[in-house]
Amino acid sequence: MKRKLLKIAGIVLLILVGLLVALPLFLEGKIAEIIKNKVNNNINATLDFDGASLSLLKNFPNAHVELKGISLVNKAPFEGDTLFASDQIELQMGISELFKSAEEPIAIKSLIIDRAKLNILVDEEERANYDIGKNEDSNSETSTQETENFTLALNSYEIKDTDIVYHDLTTGMRLSLSEMNHSGTGDLSLDNSELKTLTDARVSFEMDSTKYLNNHKVFLDALIGIDLKENKYTFMENKAMVNQLALVFDGFIQVNEADQLVDVTFKTPSSDFKNFLAVIPEAYAKNIEEVQTTGNFEVAGQFKGIVDEEHIPAFEIRINSENASFKYPELPRSVKNVHIDTEIANTTGLAEDTYVNIDRLSFSIDQDRFNLNAKLRDVTENTKVNAHIDGKINLAHLSQAYPMPEDYGLKGILTADATTAFDMASLDNKQYGNTKTEGNLALQGFEYKSEELKHPVAINSASVDFTPDKVVLKTFEAQTGETDFKAYGTLTNLLGFLFNNENVEGSFVLNSNTFGLNDFMVEETAEDVSGEETSTTMEEQIRIPSFLDCTIDATANTVVYDNINLRNVKGRLIIKDETAKVVGLQSDLFGGVLGVNGSVSTKEDVATFDMDLGMQNFNIGDSFASLELFKALAPLASALQGKLNSDVKISGNLKEDFTPNLSTISGDLLAELLSTKVDAQKAPLMSKLTGELGFLKTNDLDLSGLKTALSFDNGAVKVKPFSLNFKDIAINVDGSHTFDQQLQYNATLDVPAKYLGSEVNSLIAKLDDSDLENLTIPVTANIGGNYTNPTVKTDLSSGVSKLTNQLVEIQKQKLVNQGKDKAKDLIGEVLKSNEKDSIETQSGGIQETLGGLLGGKEDTKDSTKTEEDAVKSATKSILGGLLGKKKKDSVK
Repeated sequence: MKRKLLKIAGIVLLILVGLLVALPLFLEGKIAEIIKNKVNNNINATLDFDGASLSLLKNFPNAHVELKGISLVNKAPFEGDTLFASDQIELQMGISELFKSAEEPIAIKSLIIDRAKLNILVDEEERANYDIGKNEDSNSETSTQETENFTLALNSYEIKDTDIVYHDLTTGMRLSLSEMNHSGTGDLSLDNSELKTLTDARVSFEMDSTKYLNNHKVFLDALIGIDLKENKYTFMENKAMVNQLALVFDGFIQVNEADQLVDVTFKTPSSDFKNFLAVIPEAYAKNIEEVQTTGNFEVAGQFKGIVDEEHIPAFEIRINSENASFKYPELPRSVKNVHIDTEIANTTGLAEDTYVNIDRLSFSIDQDRFNLNAKLRDVTENTKVNAHIDGKINLAHLSQAYPMPEDYGLKGILTADATTAFDMASLDNKQYGNTKTEGNLALQGFEYKSEELKHPVAINSASVDFTPDKVVLKTFEAQTGETDFKAYGTLTNLLGFLFNNENVEGSFVLNSNTFGLNDFMVEETAEDVSGEETSTTMEEQIRIPSFLDCTIDATANTVVYDNINLRNVKGRLIIKDETAKVVGLQSDLFGGVLGVNGSVSTKEDVATFDMDLGMQNFNIGDSFASLELFKALAPLASALQGKLNSDVKISGNLKEDFTPNLSTISGDLLAELLSTKVDAQKAPLMSKLTGELGFLKTNDLDLSGLKTALSFDNGAVKVKPFSLNFKDIAINVDGSHTFDQQLQYNATLDVPAKYLGSEVNSLIAKLDDSDLENLTIPVTANIGGNYTNPTVKTDLSSGVSKLTNQLVEIQKQKLVNQGKDKAKDLIGEVLKSNEKDSIETQSGGIQETLGGLLGGKEDTKDSTKTEEDAVKSATKSILGGLLGKKKKDSVK
């Protein structure tokens, strides 16, 4: 019997286990459908998730539902915006909840949200993206039914590694919680219960572009009493930390139908001055446990009143410290006589009546002292500020009394005594006449170091006077790297820059003995793609600050730019909208004078420039040795020695080091060569030409007065046709080359016959005609290849053919003319003779003579052919004379 009972029990248990394993396979689809339907039917948004899984064993006797890849996407007016997303959500509920119909509410016992993002937005029209509940246009019974689709009978809940952002565009308020972890345990199914919560997060709070909290670490361990009937939540036992500052809370928040009632007080649990250091982020305050302190620091406050669309709770927050001090054990100096008396309050419940009183904020380090007092009114609307600051501080003492970043290296003496009064509306409207700022500020021996700067900045002295309408920079002497400069001038809207994100407007005079642009170029650090190591790239860049709107009249004895030294620099710089406009700049450079007008802009990701350059009496060799641009535009000029004048109009992109990106530039150049010589050893092309044309000697080539024009674009340079002379040889040149020095030029030389060799000169002498001495032969040279390895092809055949035909025609004409002259002479003599002296005999003689000169057709042809052959034979030696006795008609 016992065996039978055990067998039956085993079978039943096996069936139950089987059901627990098999049921989730049949119910998973139903669970996903139920959840989506219940949520989407009641909201003006779309809930979706990648998948849902169900387990009856994981939390038996409860069912465990797991959703992955959850998203909640808004509909109009925030169409397509993601309100909520989470990697995973876990729910626990009774197994019986799985069998309820879609109309029945489901009771959830436990909720876990993992790696979620919640983005809450209120737009300019005060519409909230979280207001996704559907309009209640049905009867109250239906409405009640809808609100009960889910009931929270929670025993526990947990939110892990979650980011929450609340952004209200109407007020300019932004609150963000990052890396938030929050958990709570309690029986929320009861009307009255206690909820144990634990929260940690990083909090940032910003209002009207002013950051009040910036990634502050917050911790809260609180026991909260919950009264669901009255919707009242009471702080019981609790402990909070802001960075390292401890706070305790007392009071309650009650949610009513039309408003919320708040009555909460808070304070620091102790009065130790370490509380003040605890407010400062730990990265700066370091470990405060070993800090020696005297005096007190207390924070206490209360929020009491209603919260609705028109009111905030009245509140008062007081921050006080009396004659306190602190000293870090590892630092040699201490901060003493610390006095803080600050009140932040609102007594009416209207946000615009919030005010801040800083009645006293002062401290001293040895003999150094600092004092500040200020009043702020109407802080949520047209903020009004009245403040005074005075003191004298040795900045080196700051790092000796308080932990500072190691790379700052502050030193110098700051002296200040200034008063200011203004309202934000006047700054917004640039009505600076409504503001009042008076006093002065001086800085001596200041030095600042940072990884963001290539060299430390040393300010020997600086003095600023504040007047109601402007700020006067009386003196400013500084040095960084090899650069030194002095400046003075005026600023017209310092308050707008400091408080209203406006540009710095003003005019300055700048003088420098040596100004090195390289001193202001910053090396960028880039991480290796593999993530294994960090490397430093040598890409340097200059960005024109976007906040500058000023005019600078500058003079400098020397300006160093890369490897170029400009002397006696003078000009005007107009900076606005991330663009620097250069007006009338002049400088001594390369033995001549450089004039510059144009602009440089860093507004886009790639810096651009547009310049007009005027160069007078430049040393050609120095120019082309130092300027990559000139090497690209006219590589042959690197072999020239002498002077040039040039006007260049050029535009394009700049590289990170502020040198032109040659592949992007375009423009025009007009150049005039003054006294010049050619160094053939530096010009492979000239050596090639002289090797191919024996009569061309580069030492005798005079390029003085040569003018040429060229244009360049897309990496190619087109040279307009120009002419030059080598002795009595006229040379015409045109063509183009690329920035990588690929050549494509044509040169035509009109070579006088006398350069063609002794055979040609002998032939011309035999023809006995002075006009032949002016004969020329056109020699064409096609130049290609690369500048360092050029090719030269000469075409002599056509020129020789023309010369041969020309000589033949000359000889023909000469023979014909000689025959006609002889005939005329003979006829004249015959006519003068006596007809009686045997006319027949004379007639026969005349006929014979004319026949010999003109009448014998075959004989005349033979005679002319003989002369032609003689000329052709002689001209065969012309090529040899042209090519230095070479026999080929063309040479590569």
